[in-house]
Amino acid sequence: MQRNNRWHRHDLKAIARRVMTERGLLPDFSPAVMGEVGRIQKAAANGDPEFRDMRELLWCSIDNDDSRDLDQLTVAEPLPGGAVKILVAIADVDALVKQGSAIDGHARHNTTSVYTAAEIFPMLPEQLSTDLTSLGDGEDRMAIIVEMVVQESGEVVNTALYRATVRNKAKLAYNGVAAWLDGQGPSPDRAASVPGMESQLRLQDGVAQRLKDVRHRHGALSLETIQARPVFEGDMLTDLAVERTNRARALIEDFMIAANGVTARYLEGRGFPSLRRVLRSPERWARIVDLAAGLAERLPPEPDAGALETFLAKRRTADPLRFPDLSLAVVKLIGRGEYVVELPGQTAPGHFGLAVQAYTHATAPNRRFPDLIAQRLLKAALAGRPGPYANTELQELALHCTEAEDIATKVERQVGKSAAALLLEPRIGERFDALVTGASPKGTWVRILQPPVEGKLVRGANGLDVGDQVHVELIHTDVEQGHIDFARSGSR
Repeated sequence: MQRNNRWHRHDLKAIARRVMTERGLLPDFSPAVMGEVGRIQKAAANGDPEFRDMRELLWCSIDNDDSRDLDQLTVAEPLPGGAVKILVAIADVDALVKQGSAIDGHARHNTTSVYTAAEIFPMLPEQLSTDLTSLGDGEDRMAIIVEMVVQESGEVVNTALYRATVRNKAKLAYNGVAAWLDGQGPSPDRAASVPGMESQLRLQDGVAQRLKDVRHRHGALSLETIQARPVFEGDMLTDLAVERTNRARALIEDFMIAANGVTARYLEGRGFPSLRRVLRSPERWARIVDLAAGLAERLPPEPDAGALETFLAKRRTADPLRFPDLSLAVVKLIGRGEYVVELPGQTAPGHFGLAVQAYTHATAPNRRFPDLIAQRLLKAALAGRPGPYANTELQELALHCTEAEDIATKVERQVGKSAAALLLEPRIGERFDALVTGASPKGTWVRILQPPVEGKLVRGANGLDVGDQVHVELIHTDVEQGHIDFARSGSR
C-alpha cells in the first residue's frame, strides 16, 4: 500500500471497510434502508394518554466528547431518610425503527455499532441515531423510564418502568464532568449554565458510589484495563492515547447496570422472556489462582467472585501502576460475555464479573440490537400485549448477537492493530517490556506498554502463559493485515 503521512486516515478507512466486508458485516446502508430513512421526517411524538410529561426535570446526558447518538439521560431526586430516586430515560428507538423494516434488518444483521480507529460504522443511519432517535440537547423525545429508589445503604428498592416525554437540559462529557467531580477542573460550561445542574451531578455521583460499593461487596470485579484511542492531526495518525475509566464514566456505568437489572426483573415478573447478558464462571480459574499465588495471595480452588474481588482490590492498592496489566490478564482468563434467552420459569446463568443474577442489555438501543430487542419486549409488557418475538426466534437472535458482537470486536481490534502497525513501522528492532495476554494452540500474544499495542509472539513463546511478563523485540509489521510480530528477547 502506498502511504504518506497525509493519508493515514484514508488508508485505515479502506482497511476498516475491507475487514468489515470480509467478516460478513455491512459497512454501508442499502438503498432500501436509506429510502425508509428519507420518509421519516421528524422525531416520534406520543399519542398515548398514559404518557407522562417529564420534560421539566433536570435531565442530562454524560457521554464521550464527540458522541451524538445519545441513548440515556439521568436525573436524581432526594427523598426522606437519605434515599434517592434515580430516573434513567432510554431513547425510544423502536418508535421509529419498526420491527421487520429494512432499517431493522440492517441493525439485526450487524447487531452493533462498530467503532474502528478510522471510522465509526453505526448500527442505525445517523439521521436517526444522532438526531431523530437521539436524546439530543434541548430536544423533546419519547423515552422509556426506569425508576429506582436507592436507599442510603445502596440497595435498590421500589422500582418502576413507564413511558414519558423528556428533554435533555445539558449535554455533558465524561472527561469534563470527571475532572470537576475530582476537583481537577472547572464545572463544565453546560452544567454551570443550567440552574441546579451542578448539585444534581453531585447527587448522582454520590448515589453511584453507593451502588458501586454494594456491587463490590457482592463480588463485582474491580477491573481497570487500558483502552487505546487513536490521535489524529488532520488525517495523520500521530499517537495512540491511553483512555482510562474515570468518575463520570463509572457514574453512568453504575446507573446502567442497575437499570439493566431492573429491566430484567421487570420482564421476568411479567412472565416475559428476555435476552440476558451472562458471563459464566471462568474455565481458566486455575490460571487465575496461579497468578494470585505468584503475588503471594491465595484464592480458593473453585471460582469465587467475592474472593477474586478481594484480591483485586488489594492489588490495586499495593501496585496501582501494574494493576491494569493484572486486570487485562484476568479479563482474558475470565472470557467473554454472551447472550442467552431466559424463558419464564427458567433461570439463566448470572454475570460473574458484575456479581448479578438478573441482567440484560436495554440501555443503548441506538448502538446495540439486543437493547432494541429488550425495548420491544418492554413496550409489549407495559402495554399488556403479546411478546414481539417467538421463543425460537429469540434463541436464534441470542446466538447471532453473540457471534456478531464477537466479529465486531475482532474488526475493531484488527483495525486498531493496523493503526498500531503504522506507528510502529519505524521502530523495527526496538525492545519493549510486555505482558502475555493470550496463550492457546493458535499462538501467544503480548502487549507492550507504550504505545499500548498487542501483537503476536512468533518466537520464544514456549512455556509462557497469560499474565507472564517478558522482554520482546519488534521484528515485523504489516499495516494492511494488522499484524505486529514480536520475538522474545534473546530467542532465535
